[in-house]
Amino acid sequence: MEPRNQTSVSKFLLLGLTEDPELQLLFFSLFLTMYLVTVLGNLLTVLTVSSDFHLHTPMYFFVSNLSITDICLSTTTIPKMLVNIKMQSQSITYTGCLNQIFFVQVFCGFENFLLAAMAYDRYVAICHPLKYTVIMNPCFCSLLVLLSLFISMVDALIHSLMVLQLSFCTNLEIPQFFCELPQVLKLACSSTLINNILIYFVACILGGIPLSGIIFSYTRIISSVLRMPSADGKHKAFSTCGSHLSVVSLFYGTSVGVYLSSAFALSPKKTAVASVMYIVIPQMMNPFIYSLRNRDIKVSLKKLIGRMPSI
Repeated sequence: MEPRNQTSVSKFLLLGLTEDPELQLLFFSLFLTMYLVTVLGNLLTVLTVSSDFHLHTPMYFFVSNLSITDICLSTTTIPKMLVNIKMQSQSITYTGCLNQIFFVQVFCGFENFLLAAMAYDRYVAICHPLKYTVIMNPCFCSLLVLLSLFISMVDALIHSLMVLQLSFCTNLEIPQFFCELPQVLKLACSSTLINNILIYFVACILGGIPLSGIIFSYTRIISSVLRMPSADGKHKAFSTCGSHLSVVSLFYGTSVGVYLSSAFALSPKKTAVASVMYIVIPQMMNPFIYSLRNRDIKVSLKKLIGRMPSI
């Protein structure tokens, strides 16, 4: 294939989930609905937490940041897909593709760190309740969030700058509905060895450390809860972790599922469909998990809706 220097590449083609016009119309309606549900659900979570003084705690501070991250991650990918379906186009500019790579890396990495911070919050609350307010003070929580965001941005910036150094071939078709970094690397004519090593190295470090922190936190939590003499105490302790465990399972479960599908699936379309499971579904489900499984959120949500003027 004839190589092109990256400066001459003006656009990529996002092949999406299907080329069937009837299915495209179905997907447009489906993804528009999921996007609106994601934005409205997470926005409602943020408003609920911010409007109730009783929810101004470290746990709900992290929940609010998680909801904002979910809105941003969905906005990075879904609107472009909807525009392409509506305009009967598959193109995305070179700059637009780099922007998607950068922001997807930022928000996925940030969500990963937030889940670890939330696990640590539950560990301190259950295992060291008397020191909770001292350890999880507002300054420390804000520092955790800012540091997580900074590391995620640096990681995303490195990946984006590495892509800028690549030369691309005449085949610029991406079998995805967004610019996924591994798929973009497959289109390069120049060597991507360093890029792939960097992806796996960063995944092991920035993915492994938060996951290890979550596993450590819940190991200590379970050990501490099992030593509680009261059955009510055990139930209350586990109930405070239920929502977070559900979100963690959804986030890491779908991520592992996508990795396995991309490693073993022969069809690129199946890989694209599998990507929906980690870039769309968790962000839509998170507000439902926290509203349905969390009594504090449900009570505050009812108060917020009750204060709205009736039409």
